[in-house]
Order: sequence, then structure tokens, then C-alpha cells
Amino acid sequence: MTYLITGGAGYIGSHVVRAMTQAGERVVVLDDLSTGYETRVPEGVPLVVGSTLDREVLDRTIAEHGVTGVVHLAAKKQVGESVELPLHYYRENVIGLTVLLEAVAAAGVRNFLFSSSASVYGMPDVDLVTEETPCLPLSPYGETKLAGEWLVRAAGAAHGISTACLRYFNVAGAATPELADTGVFNLVPMVFERLDAGEAPRIFGDDYDTPDGTCVRDYIHVEDLADAHLVAARKLAEWAEAGEPRDLTINIGRGEGVSVTEMVALINEITGHTTEPLVTPRRPGDPARVVASADRIAGELGWKARHDVRDMIESAWAGWVANRAAAAV
Repeated sequence: MTYLITGGAGYIGSHVVRAMTQAGERVVVLDDLSTGYETRVPEGVPLVVGSTLDREVLDRTIAEHGVTGVVHLAAKKQVGESVELPLHYYRENVIGLTVLLEAVAAAGVRNFLFSSSASVYGMPDVDLVTEETPCLPLSPYGETKLAGEWLVRAAGAAHGISTACLRYFNVAGAATPELADTGVFNLVPMVFERLDAGEAPRIFGDDYDTPDGTCVRDYIHVEDLADAHLVAARKLAEWAEAGEPRDLTINIGRGEGVSVTEMVALINEITGHTTEPLVTPRRPGDPARVVASADRIAGELGWKARHDVRDMIESAWAGWVANRAAAAV
């Protein structure tokens, strides 16, 4: 097997590349480097700089590297930005996926794994989000992920491609400091940034119907998420080899909720800070609780997360400190 990993120079993508190469899989990375970094791609792994919108590049890459499976992570992913730039998000995330699937079908590739998102669920009013929970996305980003799932399943059924859609929840942590998330869009790096600046971390609302009044989320270590991609990709290969194309939609989470207050307290403890958080008004569209049911992935793939929240924060902080030191040089 040779896997094409789109977005493989990004935060999550580079961890997937690491997991797959360490497991002995051959991979080639396609990335436009708009948010990814060439330095994240391991030595010896081919990097093609290009877009999923470019059919010529896709055809050439698949043919030259003998690609037999695809792990598709390349996407625009900022919720707020998607509200401001919906046409851009639909073009990159949906049309780019369409062009990629056209190339995959034309080349006879029989395995396709799509990195989706828990954002497809929107604001679920349930204790545990199962794969059957209604999908009601609240942003153009979430819409593009749901539309992407529909497209992947339809193309798989029409062209005999085994497909999987992985809906992952809140990602944090790093396998190594150099692969850490450099963006400041999620809770953990947002708190780090505030603490570095000597400012109080912000909590958006403390009047939710949760035990401590703050939002509850399911956090997954990026290293566990990457391992889930590997396990799912190998299952697709099994189905394809058996001549039994199938589709799979699964949540990737720990099935455990952690509140924002609990996360901030643990971040303070691990980083050695004592700054009390500042409570500000709720953000529009923030659900009180979003926690995954991890039963299906355990049953279908025998997979379970290994890392806890402390592991996520400690590894993320090591990466944050390393990146800060590198930037200061």
C-alpha cells in the first residue's frame, strides 16, 4: 500500500504521517503549505506542493507514486472564518474534495479515508453524541464537512471504493514538540497565549447547565487521533482486498467530558501559573456539552484512546515553549 495524505504538513496531518510511517506504511504528502510546514514532513517522505483543486497535480502524484489509498485531511477549518468566507470554504473543502475523488475514481484507488469533524452535529442536546445523533451543523465549515461525508459515501458506492468518515472532537497535544499546534484557535493554545502575556485566561460563560456552569467537551490527544487514522485505513484496505467495499462513519473521542474550568485549572497547574480565569459572556452557538460516544470505534476497529487530558496539556505546553524559544532566536 502507498497512501496519499493530503494536508500531511499540517498539525494533525503530520501526526498521521508519523503514525503511518512508523507503522511501516509508505506515504506521499500533498500540501499547499498555506498552513502546513515543510519541516513537519519526515525525511524520505515525498512532499508534493499543490492543491486538491489541481486535477493535473493529483493525477500525476497518484500515478508516479503508485497510490493505492488516500487519507484526506486538507481543508480550511476555522469556524469563524467560514462564516465570513463561505464561498472560499465551499470551494476548498467541497470542490477540492470533488476533484480529488474524481482523480481517485479514475485511477482505480479503492480506499478513501475522510477526516470529518464533530462540527457536523452542531449543538446536540444529548449526554453522549453517537453516530446516529442528528447532524445540524451551525457554520459553513460544519456544512462543508457534512457535505463532504455525503460526497465520499456516494462516490464510494458508485465506484466500489471502501470509505471511512472520522468525526473527531477537540484535538490537543503533540507527539513531539516540533509537531505541536502553532495556531491559536483552540482552548489550550488560547490559554497558553493569555498566560504568556500575563493576562487572565477567558472563560466564555459560566451559566450553562453543567456541573460547574462552564462548557464541557471531549478532548482527544492528536497522537491517539493519528493512530485511529492508521487503524481505520488498514481496515479499509482489508475490505478492499477482500473485494467487499464498505463504508464506515465513526466518532473519534475518549467518551469523557472535561469542563473549561477544569481545563484551565489543570493548565495553570502544569504550567506553574496561578492566574484566575476571567469569565466573559457566552459566545453565540456554543453548546453546553459535546461528548462523544466511543462505542462504535471500539466495536468496529478495536480502538481506544490511550492518553488522558494531562498528557495532552503537558505535551502541548512542551511544544508551545519550544516554538516560543525558536521564534525568539
